Amino acid sequence: MGSSCKESFEEFLELLKRAGIEITNEPELRERLAESHRWRYAFKILAANGRQIGIRFGEASRGCNAAEIARAFAEFAFPEGVQTVFSAALQAE
Repeated sequence: MGSSCKESFEEFLELLKRAGIEITNEPELRERLAESHRWRYAFKILAANGRQIGIRFGEASRGCNAAEIARAFAEFAFPEGVQTVFSAALQAE
């Protein structure tokens, strides 16, 4: 990844939460992302399939800011399509 690309999954998760995303079983999510050398790929898999282990993403009671979510995915240089997977996980709730 280039120098303009942020590498910290912790920062990414904080941006999502500031954008109005609630994360159920966040400690498990953080542990799994920390174990992965390719945390973006791991995030995609966990967004799509994490419900089986209690990892869920949902809108906070105050709602979420779609533009801020999109900005977080762009800022952290996620591959194309990951935000779509994440959006589907949000709608599954």
